[in-house]
Amino acid sequence: MRKIVTFLWFKDHAEEAVDLYVSLFENAKIINTSYLTESVAKEAGMKTGAISSIDFELDGQNFTALNGGPMYTFSEATSIAVNCKTQEEIDKLWDALSDGGEVISCGWLKDKYGLTWQIMPESLDIMMRDPDTAKADRVGAAMLRMEGKLNLSELEKAYRGE
Repeated sequence: MRKIVTFLWFKDHAEEAVDLYVSLFENAKIINTSYLTESVAKEAGMKTGAISSIDFELDGQNFTALNGGPMYTFSEATSIAVNCKTQEEIDKLWDALSDGGEVISCGWLKDKYGLTWQIMPESLDIMMRDPDTAKADRVGAAMLRMEGKLNLSELEKAYRGE
């Protein structure tokens, strides 16, 4: 039993979403898939044997995707933040997760399932917390001008004052 798990409530696309998410991360795996029993399916108005939930892991983070029906949806109030080492990693995740979704700004996007992601360079936090507030301010201003995907080289230039 995993001690702490983030539950993600999908209308009915949990399997499709999990397959996408697991395909994007090198250290990712599906741990378990649960199916609706007859009594639960009947109560929920769903088909017996349909996927109920999928336990999965992305880089050591535990998640469960639940096919819960249309009662609840995601909002930007909750997001998954991914710290990327390179621009190539940012580009790969951004392109895959924004496909069919919605670009927000400053490295935020909503995937086609409605889940909000923050795709950012891992160095952003270091730059934004620099004790030299002028450096941090330049990085923050540069980030705010980026309408979608973050550009690591532009953030680094702002940090250096170029």
